[in-house]
Parts: sequence; structure tokens; C-alpha cells
Amino acid sequence: MTVLVTEETVVDLDQALWQVWKEMEVPAGFRAEIIEGAIEMSPTGGTCHMTINRRFMRALHDHLRGTGWGPGNDGNVIHGLRVVIPDVYVAPDDLEEIEHPDGLGILASGVAMVVETVSPGSKSRRRDLVLKHRAYAAAGIPVYVIVDDHDDGGAITVLTGPDTERGAYASSVRTPYGEEAVIPEGPAKGFVIGPEITGGRLPRS
Repeated sequence: MTVLVTEETVVDLDQALWQVWKEMEVPAGFRAEIIEGAIEMSPTGGTCHMTINRRFMRALHDHLRGTGWGPGNDGNVIHGLRVVIPDVYVAPDDLEEIEHPDGLGILASGVAMVVETVSPGSKSRRRDLVLKHRAYAAAGIPVYVIVDDHDDGGAITVLTGPDTERGAYASSVRTPYGEEAVIPEGPAKGFVIGPEITGGRLPRS
């Protein structure tokens, strides 16, 4: 059987996913993101996950007070027809400056830093360590912080220098739990991520 494909019958996958995403009714306790040609549904984190993110938010709020920047969480960060929902992000206090034209979230171009706290399970780890690494770099977000309880006893990785063409970060600095990671640039420059945030966990001996 021969199928004739014309310009009128070609479906733009990105546009199709965007339309489906906009019309989705996401169940409570879940989030929906558009990453690498698919809509990714994932549950929101458990108590440990939430605790780390809350500590992050409080500490960032204190660090950024008076700078015109502040932390947010669980909001849509949009780059073209891609949507990611970081656990924590740093953006201007006035979100209207970077609001998506359709009011669906904020533009990635105005976000200075994102944070993901890795959940257990191979699918969750791949999403944060691989898919979101590429998505955040492709969007040009300057700093990506990964808090990973499951990385050999726990580690914080700070990624900087996004290459938007390759979808990769040029620099990656890993700090084991029990030591302090420091944000090297941007509005949160000098912000320290240590046991006060990660919960005092120590690396395995």
C-alpha cells in the first residue's frame, strides 16, 4: 500500500505535544513536562525530597533578599515548545518580566538557576541526570544544581557553562555530602549548599 504524504498531512510533533500538554488535566500529586519529544509524567517527591527543597528555598530566600531575585518551586519553565518543572529555581522577583506570552509559566531565558533533588529509581535518575541536563543546557540556564542522595552516599553537583547547541554543560563540580558546594556565578553567587540543606548526611566510608 502506498501512502501519499503531503504538506497538509504532516503533523508537527512539537506542536502536537504542546497542544496536548496545554489541554491535559494533570492528577494531583503529579507533574507533566515536555522533554525530548515526549510528555513526561512523574509524581511529586516524598517527604525527604520535599524537606531538602524547603531548606533550599528558605536558604535561597535569605541569600537573595534585596537583590531583586528570589526562589520559586514547581513552576513551568518554558523554552520554545519544551516545558520543564524544576524542584527549585531562581528568577526575578517580578515574574511578569519573564512571563510566557500565554501565561503558562515563565521563560527559561529569564531563569538564573535550577535545582533538582533526585528521586530514587532508574527512570527518575535518568530524567534528572540525563534528560533534564540536556534540556536545561539547551535552554541556556546558567546554573544547574543536582542534589543526589543516591550518588555514593550523597553528592551535590553544580553544572555551569551551558552549550545550547550541544545541550550540555561545560563545567561539572561534584561535592560529596559532608562538604560544602558553592554557587560560582549569577544572582546566587556565593550561596553555600551544605549539611544544613542536605540534612547532615555524610559520605559512605
